[in-house]
Amino acid sequence: MVKFDYQATTESGRRLTGVIEADSPEEATELLWVQGMAPEKVVRAKDSDESSWLDLLLAGKPVKPQDVVIFTKQLRTLLRAGVAITRSLEILQDQTEHPHIKRSLGRMVTDIEEGSTLEAAFRKHPKIFSKLYCSMVRAGEASGSLPEVLERLSYILEHENKVKGDINTALAYPKIVSLALVGAFLFLLTMVIPQFVSTFAKAGIDLPLPTVISVAMYRGLVEYWPVLLAGLAAGFFGLRAYFRSELGYVVKGRLLLRLPILGPLFQKSAMSRFSSIFAILLASGVTVMESLSIISEVIGNGAIAREFDKLKAKIEEGRGIAGPLKQARYFPPLVVNMVEIGEESGSLDEMLQAVANHYDAEVEYAVKRLSDALGPLLVVGLAAVVGFFALAIFMPMWDLTKMV
Repeated sequence: MVKFDYQATTESGRRLTGVIEADSPEEATELLWVQGMAPEKVVRAKDSDESSWLDLLLAGKPVKPQDVVIFTKQLRTLLRAGVAITRSLEILQDQTEHPHIKRSLGRMVTDIEEGSTLEAAFRKHPKIFSKLYCSMVRAGEASGSLPEVLERLSYILEHENKVKGDINTALAYPKIVSLALVGAFLFLLTMVIPQFVSTFAKAGIDLPLPTVISVAMYRGLVEYWPVLLAGLAAGFFGLRAYFRSELGYVVKGRLLLRLPILGPLFQKSAMSRFSSIFAILLASGVTVMESLSIISEVIGNGAIAREFDKLKAKIEEGRGIAGPLKQARYFPPLVVNMVEIGEESGSLDEMLQAVANHYDAEVEYAVKRLSDALGPLLVVGLAAVVGFFALAIFMPMWDLTKMV
């Protein structure tokens, strides 16, 4: 494929310039006509090969949540200032430096000018704008309060990013210590133990249990490392494929919630996400059933998402929300009671926001406890590994010394 610079006019009379990929100028011209543009000029782009490499590099640049937050806030500001939606998107396209967002905004402007709704234009770019994002845009578009909805959406995105960031920060130290633990184990097993094996064999002494285990692990690693490596790879990819399946996604969610220390943190994080997103969706005019469908996809835990599917079936029977929620798993009494109060008082969104604020504080406290609890445990594990190999080396050396 070769890149061509073009100038063309849309059906609305707007003149566009850009780059299109094709095998020949004739094919590029035909592609422009198919896209609803009348080409005025089509020429081969200079340094086409270099540009292709540059685009290839840029294509690997992911869209971070903070990029979407900035875009959302800028779009809200422009709309509040009375700027038309297409003009707002064009301004943001010129300002953004992210290649994916820039390209997507250009296509969105074209779609809207051709009669597409704003929500439909957003939905064509799912790698940037989630289902939650598109549903809230649709609610704002239908109610005529898009700037207010975008403000709530910015809060959700920042809230989600903060919770994930806190959890990742809490897990950073345990990950480092775990890597050090595995590294120390492999170093001692492959570099230290072999140095003493031949000495102990020549001495003809009875090896203690730690040394026997260490020697067996070393020989197994040396002789069967291809099998072990293949087994680990097969297990890793097999589990990943299973957890991506519908049943595996649910099983993975259940396992995460049952973890001794991490489980309660994941549950509180899910309750915070459920409450904050549900509250803002209801305040934005999204129906209860649609809100539950959206939350089921963005909650991030298959076991809790399965409960939402059961909730929707019961709510469709006219049982309200609090009743079915009492029968669901993983929802603490605080959440159920606050939802019940909100239903009775007609202020469900306010009660849910109060629940979200509560669990935000709970998550912050749980993250601190996680760091305090996992750190010492992993250090003890590291000491146990080093101590085991120390016994495996020095116990037979002590016996050898007594023989001498």
